[in-house]
Amino acid sequence: MHPHVNPNAVNCDSVIDAKLPSVDGADSSQASERSVPMIRFPARLPAVPDPFDGTDLEDWLDVDNVYDALDWVACSRTASSALCYVESGEPGDVVRRISYGGLISGVRQAANLFRGLGANRASGVAYMLPALPETQFVLWGAEVAGFAVPINFLLQPAHIADLMLAAGVKILVALGPTQGHDIWAKAIAAREIAGNHIALVKLGGAPCVDGSALDFGSAMARERSDRLEFDDRPAMHDVAAHFHTGGTTGAPKLVAHSHRNQLAAGYGSVWTAGLGVDDVVGNGFPMFHVAGTIFGSLGVLMAGAEIVILSGAGFRNPSIVRNYWRLVEQLRMTVVGGIPTAMAACVQFPATGLDLSRVRYCMSGGAPMPRALALKLEDVLQRPVREGLGMTECGGLISTEGHDGRHVLGSVGRPIPFCEVQIRRIEGDAPDGALCAAGEIGTLVVRGANVSPGYCDPAHTRGSSTSDGWLITGDLGYSDPFGSLFITGRSKDLIIRSGHNLDPAMIEEAMLSHPAVSEAAAVGMPDEYAGELPVVYVVIRRGQDVTRIALQRHAETHIHERPAWPKHIFLVEALPKTAVGKVYKPALREDCARRGAQLNAVETQL
Repeated sequence: MHPHVNPNAVNCDSVIDAKLPSVDGADSSQASERSVPMIRFPARLPAVPDPFDGTDLEDWLDVDNVYDALDWVACSRTASSALCYVESGEPGDVVRRISYGGLISGVRQAANLFRGLGANRASGVAYMLPALPETQFVLWGAEVAGFAVPINFLLQPAHIADLMLAAGVKILVALGPTQGHDIWAKAIAAREIAGNHIALVKLGGAPCVDGSALDFGSAMARERSDRLEFDDRPAMHDVAAHFHTGGTTGAPKLVAHSHRNQLAAGYGSVWTAGLGVDDVVGNGFPMFHVAGTIFGSLGVLMAGAEIVILSGAGFRNPSIVRNYWRLVEQLRMTVVGGIPTAMAACVQFPATGLDLSRVRYCMSGGAPMPRALALKLEDVLQRPVREGLGMTECGGLISTEGHDGRHVLGSVGRPIPFCEVQIRRIEGDAPDGALCAAGEIGTLVVRGANVSPGYCDPAHTRGSSTSDGWLITGDLGYSDPFGSLFITGRSKDLIIRSGHNLDPAMIEEAMLSHPAVSEAAAVGMPDEYAGELPVVYVVIRRGQDVTRIALQRHAETHIHERPAWPKHIFLVEALPKTAVGKVYKPALREDCARRGAQLNAVETQL
């Protein structure tokens, strides 16, 4: 426990108080120590612009690791629902609920299992799993027994093996043989590449007759659920997880998360999003991504609220998208949302006649939300659309628009507690220049309790920070006079035409304002004279018919910078997406380079 407690904490207006013992059999000696609040929040007073000024995270969180935070909440919320799992999303679907008591019991069993299989502070647990309730047991159990390595199961076996070897994994948990999934086959192949020293654990799926893997369910049943069977708990500075980043091609980078990073991001999401025990929060993100694990899970659990797991596939499940608004009504969700592409898909299905009045707001992140889409969502919900900014290197969360603050459409809000953000001018090759004035676009840099200690490979850490130690996010943006942040794009996504920097979001916003357009993504096509020319890929709404000429006229009418008028408009059936659902622009840049070469060849022949 931390001996220092901020005196302002006694005036808190929101407390998660863990005074009640768990009905799942937590020993009385543990429960008796828990006579003080685990999470403290300062009162939300208009006259106090920054109630956290002069304090640090430990003044408000009386725990040393993620497991203890979950354990504290479970003590006071034992019988309350922590997880609500939607199997398919279809009407009549079976909904499975797990209480906070059941959650912490499952986490303890998983932690005891993993420690028995060799997990420790230097040896981690990788998993390749859909968003199942058991995935929560695996993730948090791995973080207390050793550390977790969530892996995108869409990666190829060789990349998966590289990640496990780089992280020092001793255990791999994977979804067993299941129709429609190749996860198990990839897990076996990755283990063969990485070496048989890695214990393979099968979660669900068909039985394995060769006995090459340990069955997760059977093994869990043999473990104690009332307490941890080891004494060395993680400290704040210990590694909780290694998350990979870098997309689905090339060699991904492993980002270290300490327990402090994750608790800071979780605390920040509770505070800025205004989450409480009455909230029901939809989570359609994959559980190998920080949006699904930290903001969508840890933050919600630290608030004592309920997570709605939108099937194992989340928004990649067409049934979830088709029935989303019905599920919002049926499960009485109070906070909804997802990345813009997911919300764009959901909003195409009507919500007519449904009672969505319990929704307090829609939360979006992962990419800037087009204004046209935000307005459509606000029309459906009659509630604000709030955006947030996060990245793997920052525990998943940097800023969000607070639920009780000023609502500015298009803003990603203000930094979460114990996180600082600056917008700097580029000096040389790095954002080491002067601070930008309000309204001036520059590069965002970050420091704070949520910022990762670095990458698993020190080579990846080089060049990731400014000369004075601030993390370079790679985002371009500006702030308004009130401190609200706005993201205008990624520095690497800028289209540079004859020295003129063009923001692709400007082109995309214009195209999305056309009623026939459902998705748009602008990139630069290589050009011998201009360097790059702007082109845009467009997906047409179902049942709509529009010509390229009409779209070109629309673009020229709505894009005020003539150099940004798209040189070509490519009509496509779908945009390439990452596993999280973001538009994957590297694939578009590769495609437009190929198209540009073909066009040049045709012009040369003519």
